[in-house]
Amino acid sequence: MSEDKLPEATHASAAALDPFADPGLPAHEPRRTDIDEKAAKRAERQVSLLFVISMLATAGFIASYVSIDKYKIIDIFFFGKVGALNLALGCTLGVALFCIGAGAIHWARTLMTDEEIVQERHELKSSPEDREAAIREFQQGAADSVIGRRPLIRRTMIGAMALVPLSGVVLLRDLGPLPGVALRHTFWGRHGKSGLTTIINENTGKPLRPEHITKGSLVMGKPEGLDQDNHEYLEEMGKAAILLVRLEPDEIKSKKQLEWSYNGIVAYSKICTHVGCPIGLYEQQTHHLLCPCHQSTFDLADDGAVVFGPAARSLPQLKITVNERTGFLEAVGDFAEPVGPSFWERG
Repeated sequence: MSEDKLPEATHASAAALDPFADPGLPAHEPRRTDIDEKAAKRAERQVSLLFVISMLATAGFIASYVSIDKYKIIDIFFFGKVGALNLALGCTLGVALFCIGAGAIHWARTLMTDEEIVQERHELKSSPEDREAAIREFQQGAADSVIGRRPLIRRTMIGAMALVPLSGVVLLRDLGPLPGVALRHTFWGRHGKSGLTTIINENTGKPLRPEHITKGSLVMGKPEGLDQDNHEYLEEMGKAAILLVRLEPDEIKSKKQLEWSYNGIVAYSKICTHVGCPIGLYEQQTHHLLCPCHQSTFDLADDGAVVFGPAARSLPQLKITVNERTGFLEAVGDFAEPVGPSFWERG
């Protein structure tokens, strides 16, 4: 017997055994907000409240960014010590974004049209009739969203969406103000141009003497008074870090470099003039100093001049001397030029 001639009961039983049979859509059940205007009004106020909270949180983000000291630390139970500014910015921006999302979801689930619609698949290239239908459906969707009949939601949503981008605009404040002369001065110059600052061994934390620096060695130094307890320690060390090496006086090619050294001991900025990486690879035979980031190479026997790599400037030298009373190495004033990478207003 052919398949076309099978009894109808056989076809029905085959359909019942089909694991991929289309179950169809369940019967539509109206929501409470669809049949109760008071419930709809209550949902409208809830959505609007979420958008208002978002606006207040955005205002709190801006106020926190402007008023809270970036170095302020607070102690929070379980979390310990955290930065007050980071905590305030994270909480306020998180609340602002969450309330917009929660408001939109609550709006869609309680007030927007809840009718189930089945759309048949069609070819990727739509016909003019389909495009016209899409426009009609869009217009119908706009009407179904009831945004025209719910002005409170519309206004508060627009307000929340308009305020949130201000969070990103305020962050542009970090692009300024311009550095001015801040990059021209380091902790070495805190006593003025003619002031003396004792050089501290960065590893031991003790003052350096000339005999501590042997030929072929590389010693890292920092200015006295710059301690890790200082909240600006990392910022200041990013400019004030130096390295010291001992050369034979007759190996020094520059007269100025010789005058700024002490018995062949020279001090240079540890910060590469390319992109600001810390330098620490020293080749004692050639007196070359290599930056590990992009292989810029500097000649410490020739004013720290660039001999290879992308760096465009020599390493700044720090003038040093010895305190006759204590025997400690000291820096004479600050660097004569800005340390680290070049910047557009360096002059």
